[in-house]
Amino acid sequence: MGMNESAENYLETILILSKTLPVVRSVDIATELGYKKSSVSIAMKNLREKEHIEVSDAGYITLTKTGKEIAEMIYERHEVFTSWLTSLGVDEKIASEDACKMEHAISKESFEAIKEFISKN
Repeated sequence: MGMNESAENYLETILILSKTLPVVRSVDIATELGYKKSSVSIAMKNLREKEHIEVSDAGYITLTKTGKEIAEMIYERHEVFTSWLTSLGVDEKIASEDACKMEHAISKESFEAIKEFISKN
């Protein structure tokens, strides 16, 4: 997809927040990630320019079709890796942290092979 890890994390965070909040704003993202609002604003500008998000006049952030596809791909990877690592006996917090690193580094082909392997075992 040609995206960097930071952009993928922002999109994933927007997706996760949209499942629990009525609307997602920059301040919600900053709070969730522990970032400065100014840093989030710059990232949102970049994501908007790449047409991965839309921002309403009221400041509500929504994922575009492509933004949602990327976010869902990263979120699925995170969930699969976290579940797999915890099933291997890794502490849940550590598994989630490691999954966050793995989800960005792996190719689609390798991820699909791992997912298929896990489903058979």
